[in-house]
Amino acid sequence: MGEQVKTAAEAEEADALPKVHEVHADPKAKNAAQKPVPDGVKKTPVGKKSPAQWAYERLIIYLKNFEEDLDNEHEMAMGFTGGDAGVLRIEGMGYYDPDIVTFYGSDPSGSKTQLVQHVSQLNVMLRALPKAVEQAEPKRIGFRLAQDLDDA
Repeated sequence: MGEQVKTAAEAEEADALPKVHEVHADPKAKNAAQKPVPDGVKKTPVGKKSPAQWAYERLIIYLKNFEEDLDNEHEMAMGFTGGDAGVLRIEGMGYYDPDIVTFYGSDPSGSKTQLVQHVSQLNVMLRALPKAVEQAEPKRIGFRLAQDLDDA
């Protein structure tokens, strides 16, 4: 009896919101579950998103959350799991429906690098790297990606 009846719009909005749960040893640790979801993620219900779009949007939430803890001397990079391919400083990200996610960036030597990955193989390890010496401010791709979702 205590259940509240939802409108169709409320039910669809609830379906569009990602469900996240995280627990950290440090109760003060920031986690993605406690952050507002970018408005762009809510625009399309989960059931209408391709696996690539859904993976892309969820990764943006994690990227932005990771960047929020970085100081001005560090930028986010991605370490490759399951191989010896090294690290990619994330400078861009995209997806290709229905099932490909891609990361653009550079390796520690400055060489142009791109990772193209099927969503079923997606493993991402986020790392903090010292920012490039020649630039005044660190690049913040997570914030730009989240803004792009909101602007879409």
